[in-house]
Amino acid sequence: MHEEHDEHHGYGRHCYMQGHHGYERFNRRFLTKEEKIKKLEEYVQELKNELAAVQERIKELKAK
Repeated sequence: MHEEHDEHHGYGRHCYMQGHHGYERFNRRFLTKEEKIKKLEEYVQELKNELAAVQERIKELKAK
């Protein structure tokens, strides 16, 4: 993961600011340390889930 990419896109984190037409949504540019840790931990879990799915598929193919 590229840290600048993480900070720039903020993993879908949004803030609101008052604009001409009420409140407008914009992406936050920087994540806190805690937010970065949380997102990386979530990514680790996604990778574990993907690995489990791949291993299951391999077992299915070998059983045929």
